[in-house]
Amino acid sequence: MDDGPDCLSVAEVNQQALFPRVAAVVHHGGAGTTTVAARAGVPQVVVPRLYDQHYWARRVHDLGIGQALPPTEPTAGSLATALDHALRPDVAARARSVAGAVRGDGAAVAARFLSEAPQDN
Repeated sequence: MDDGPDCLSVAEVNQQALFPRVAAVVHHGGAGTTTVAARAGVPQVVVPRLYDQHYWARRVHDLGIGQALPPTEPTAGSLATALDHALRPDVAARARSVAGAVRGDGAAVAARFLSEAPQDN
């Protein structure tokens, strides 16, 4: 943990309330965090470390809503470069446009599909 004067560490945070208020979100690339950032309509910088985080980093990049860092240790320079890209007006505009297409009812839709699926005997 960096305890320098330019670093603020917080415990739990309501991402749905916080993300719409920031210029960009830098995160690990988990499915939930990626979705909340996309729904907030803000650009993202994804620093994937494990498992599905690499998939979500590629999706952010492919959708044009942010930048994905390689799965190496990030540096101040690599983060600054990624943020420069993510904060470009065209990326921010794309993030806002994609936000309206991100569904918030995925679990309910999946449950409905499962409950309506034909039952095998």
